[in-house]
Amino acid sequence: MRVKCQCAAYTVMCNCNLKRGIMVENKNRIVLCGANAYEQKYYFNEVFRNIPESIKEELHIICVLFTEEVGGVFTIVFEEDGSVSLETDAYEEDILYDEISSGLLVREIRMQRQELLESLSLFYRVFVLHEQCAD
Repeated sequence: MRVKCQCAAYTVMCNCNLKRGIMVENKNRIVLCGANAYEQKYYFNEVFRNIPESIKEELHIICVLFTEEVGGVFTIVFEEDGSVSLETDAYEEDILYDEISSGLLVREIRMQRQELLESLSLFYRVFVLHEQCAD
């Protein structure tokens, strides 16, 4: 179902449902954070408020800088298995959105922030999915 998901400073149309107050996309995907160049707004899912402030700030910087450079909408999403996805999208009529640059920038973020993304995945698997952490 397509609904309007809104938080204090961020509104986006997405294919998601609200379950127990958590913004959940199709197939049990949960949005962690995102930025929207069209509305110049940032969203952080408050379900994950226990993430340290320094990580929240880093996520904020990543999302906002991405949309400033490429445009469109950028989201960081937890997949059902706990992995982290970086997604970008744009309005169909947006002729300034650069798909090639967005793909390159996603790859660059994955390489430069690999440790951060792995830590977020571990956080999600331990605290949300309640998996046992291997020593």
